[in-house]
Amino acid sequence: MSREGRSPGGCGRPTPEGTTIGAWLCQAGQVLRAAAIENPRMEARELLAHAMGTTTDALLRDPRAPVAPEAGARFTAALKRRAAREPLQLILGTAGFWTLTLEVSRDTLIPRPDTETLIEAALELRPDRASVRRILDLGTGTGALLLAALAEYPGATGLGVDRVPGAVALAARNAARNGLAERVSFAVGHWADAVGGSFDLVLSNPPYIESAAIPALMPEVAVHEPASALDGGADGLAAYRAILAGLPRLLAPGGLAVLELGEGQAPAVTALAAEAGLRVRGLRDDLAGIPRALTLALPEKAVGATAESP
Repeated sequence: MSREGRSPGGCGRPTPEGTTIGAWLCQAGQVLRAAAIENPRMEARELLAHAMGTTTDALLRDPRAPVAPEAGARFTAALKRRAAREPLQLILGTAGFWTLTLEVSRDTLIPRPDTETLIEAALELRPDRASVRRILDLGTGTGALLLAALAEYPGATGLGVDRVPGAVALAARNAARNGLAERVSFAVGHWADAVGGSFDLVLSNPPYIESAAIPALMPEVAVHEPASALDGGADGLAAYRAILAGLPRLLAPGGLAVLELGEGQAPAVTALAAEAGLRVRGLRDDLAGIPRALTLALPEKAVGATAESP
């Protein structure tokens, strides 16, 4: 492309007739960098691949290939949304979690890599894939935790509970999308209030942000994700109190509960667990070294008494 066909920033100018992949990516990277996006080049590739209905690998094989006008229009609209700090996953419509691809929506949180620490913690203490038969996910959201656990424990069935009907419907779609619908059910409810029976594994990523701290979060979270999935009350611990109160009756003998923690919350949640009569089995850090997954179990005496009862 000649100098006359390039913008002052060195990128080809997209026109109604279209231009090359490389020119679109160059300009998009500048737009996203100006919007303080952390990985502007990578996200530009993701958005353009989505607009063109291809993969990022295929996109980069021929950066001189033209972009059709309709794909350019889709890309321009998506780029505007991302520059306004709408989460990339909401624009793409999906997010990866563990081994799964999940649909995402504004009804609940976008799954995050930190939350995969809970699956790692469960597998560390229950490596035998036949040892877990029933799984409960409290505040299931997209279904990420429950579906990832079901993928690892192929003999298990699961129940996901969320108080937001839209989240429950989303989780059900994700179960079908990942071939797990026959092994899982979902219900609208407030934590474990309406849940009966006992479970070998209980998972939860509850709201744990202090109410006053939410407005200061990055725009992707504060503006675009639902407060109901973020707000943990004045001290960030309201959901833990509700969950921990129900765990003693929900855990099967030898069962485990794995809860996600916010940064610095391990001591407070551990103390609440002790008040509820639960013992700590493990505390696992995420990749950033932050204590993220707290694993709890029934007291040893309670396990023994339950196992001996008729």
